[in-house]
Amino acid sequence: MQNKTIKLAVPFDALQPQLAAACQSLKLTLSVHQQQQLLYYLQQLLVWNKAFNLTAIKDQHEALVKHIFDSLAIVPYVNAVYQNIIGNNSAQTLLDVGTGAGLPAAVIAIALPDLAVTALDSNGKKVRFIKQMVGELGLNNLYPIAERIEAHTGQYAMITSRAFASLPDFVSQTVHCLAADGTLLAMKGVLPTDEIAQFSDTWQVQTCVLTVPQLHEARHLVQMTR
Repeated sequence: MQNKTIKLAVPFDALQPQLAAACQSLKLTLSVHQQQQLLYYLQQLLVWNKAFNLTAIKDQHEALVKHIFDSLAIVPYVNAVYQNIIGNNSAQTLLDVGTGAGLPAAVIAIALPDLAVTALDSNGKKVRFIKQMVGELGLNNLYPIAERIEAHTGQYAMITSRAFASLPDFVSQTVHCLAADGTLLAMKGVLPTDEIAQFSDTWQVQTCVLTVPQLHEARHLVQMTR
């Protein structure tokens, strides 16, 4: 299928060298087209933000780092799980809960075009934005849904979030959508060691430091399987 032509405004086109360097730092191989998709998504996020209040971040460089780079940092871990389930009977699907304006869902969908990604949020304005980007960028593997997680049904191989305030809330509210052999991936700032300790008897928990290019703040990933 032919890639859709992407038109970037000059300020966003100028960000491509930084994005390419970030991909190299994260050991991600993204084509020029995929990088343009990410920058267009960022461009339109900030355009829509003026009317729909999609993000508190208004500066393009800050948004590049805190939204795009931060979301890219989880992609190697998602891909590792994805590669492990290819060829078995597990559903090759990912659910991003509380996705907001599609972060990290849209970034994951762009970086891993063979993975089916569902972007779930109860905010209709934000989901409308994601749907618009699906059409404009031809993201046939990204499925935006305006719904609360409590009402959502379906089984997913992976469930991600960077929005939940607490790990116990994330687990309790999403576990009904997780396949028996599925993986939860929670993006966190400072590692919530006390919260993690609550699951030591019932879940296998792995933690790692997420190194986000140009971000000088603590970022961690908590990966959980049953």
